[in-house]
Amino acid sequence: MKKQLNPTLTYVLSIFGLLCCCVGGLGVLLAAPAYFIANNKIKDAQLNPDDYEGDTNAMNTAKTVALIIVIINVLYLAYTIYQIYTVGWDEMQRVWQEAMEKAQQG
Repeated sequence: MKKQLNPTLTYVLSIFGLLCCCVGGLGVLLAAPAYFIANNKIKDAQLNPDDYEGDTNAMNTAKTVALIIVIINVLYLAYTIYQIYTVGWDEMQRVWQEAMEKAQQG
């Protein structure tokens, strides 16, 4: 029985990783495994093409999407770390609290 090259898991993890990008770049915890899953499946399919069925182009696209989202998350994580280092955690919390109060007021 042949294994399917199904990029759905890679896409789901990548999209959730993109959504988590707004939380200090922590989406890298979802997007990086998506990239490695896609990369491993592509390697396995290239080494044993008779064992897999499906389009490797779809998996290559999923791998590219995951890589782009990993890069976005790493950049945002680096920016967050830089901001914490220069501004300080307390100041960041104060600014976030003020923004939440403004959002609640309308």
